[in-house]
Parts: sequence; structure tokens; C-alpha cells
Amino acid sequence: MQDFNLIIQDNFGQLSEAELELLRSFFKEEKLPKNAYFTQSDKVCDKLSLIKSGILRVYAVVDGKEITQWISTENYLITEIAGFFFNQPNRWSIQAFTDVELLTLSKKNYLKLCQEFPKWLDIEKRFIVKCFAMIENRVFSHLSMTAEERYDAYFEHNKELFNQVPLQYIASVLGMSAETFSRIRKRKSESS
Repeated sequence: MQDFNLIIQDNFGQLSEAELELLRSFFKEEKLPKNAYFTQSDKVCDKLSLIKSGILRVYAVVDGKEITQWISTENYLITEIAGFFFNQPNRWSIQAFTDVELLTLSKKNYLKLCQEFPKWLDIEKRFIVKCFAMIENRVFSHLSMTAEERYDAYFEHNKELFNQVPLQYIASVLGMSAETFSRIRKRKSESS
């Protein structure tokens, strides 16, 4: 994991050392063993975490079929947005695919942080805007790119995941069947 301060500065703007120290004090170390849940669908997520190490999978079960929405790795913030920010039952389950180490901001500390550290609202706004931009980019890629182009783009930015998680999860993130994903992967390996 990158240093907490660098991650915050790189993603959410410049803060003084004292501000970073105060912000860091609200986050607590947490470990999740492989297969443990960060949060589950139909519950209300009560935390937002920065991933220090490990992989988390965000998924839902629809008509008996698992749909992987996202695979999150170190240096990323993770939460279930509907649950954490709007106190609504989660749509998504978030499960540890590997052993995971987190820096976690509980809902209680989040509310306290909002009162004691006004700059947090700007950080939160940037986090939500980044989430929205990622979703917008995914929608755009699904509407404007072929399955092979989506595969190439995802592979370019997430090569390590192709050896760490079952490929059907990546196929699901990319909005394609496991069979389509396998055909593209086979074609890529034959042409290289």
C-alpha cells in the first residue's frame, strides 16, 4: 500500500500534516479473512475503508446468478454507497477474495469527522465524483466499445488481476459471458 497521506493527497487534494494526522486518526485498522464479508446485500453498510492489501469483490445475485460489479484492490476506497451514504439496504455484497487489510472509517466516526473536520465534506465530494466518473466511464465503454476493446482496456489497467481472480468475475465486470471472454482471451494468446 502507498502511504495513507499520499493516497489522500493524490486523490482528494492537498492537506497539511496536522490535517492528515487528524484525518488518519478516525480510520482504524481492520482485517478480513478470505471469504469474509465487508458488507452484504439487504443490510446497511456502516463503514468506508481504504484497502491496504488484498482484493475485494463487489457483486449481487440476480435471478440466482452472481453479477460482479467491481473488483477492488489496494489503495482504493470501498463502501456500498446506497447503504453508507443513504442508509438504504445494500444492493451489493462486498466479499474478501483474499485476506484483506483495511483502514476503516465507521459510520459513527464518519459523522464525527464531518463535524470536526469541515474539509472532509470536500474529500467526500471528490470521492463521490470519482465514483460517478468511474460509473460513467463504464457505461460509455459498454455502449461504445466492442467486447474485445473492453477486454484490452481492462487488461491494460489490471493485468495482475488476470492471474489472481477467477476469469468469470472479470468477464462479469466487463459485461460479457464467460464464453465470450474465453474466446477473446484465446485469440489474444494465439496472436502474441
